[in-house]
Amino acid sequence: QVQVVESGGGSVQAGGSMILSCAVSGFTTTHYCVAWFRQAPGKERKVVASFYSHNNPYYATSVEGRFTVSRGNAKNSLYLQMNSLNPEDTAVYYCAFASICLEPPSLAHIEAWGQGTQVTVSS
Repeated sequence: QVQVVESGGGSVQAGGSMILSCAVSGFTTTHYCVAWFRQAPGKERKVVASFYSHNNPYYATSVEGRFTVSRGNAKNSLYLQMNSLNPEDTAVYYCAFASICLEPPSLAHIEAWGQGTQVTVSS
């Protein structure tokens, strides 16, 4: 059983940076992806970025050039580095694991979700 635990989040002023962490456990496959979704109040949950074990990362147009996904040496630690944040980035951010990896990642293939963490960007 795959488990995903997020950490990080909080508040930051526009133009600032923040990093989110994601710890994934309970998986054995070497082919997988860890995606980052966000959901603002009244909005749909949308993918913003994804790390792939077998390919280059994916970034939504809205965050490309500002956000970076990476994996730690332990391989079960994933990170989302967010730079040049603006108020439109305010949302609950979710880390998610999948072994069927599409580009962009599909909600339908997510096997385990993190609990979500609030990111608030003030102007």
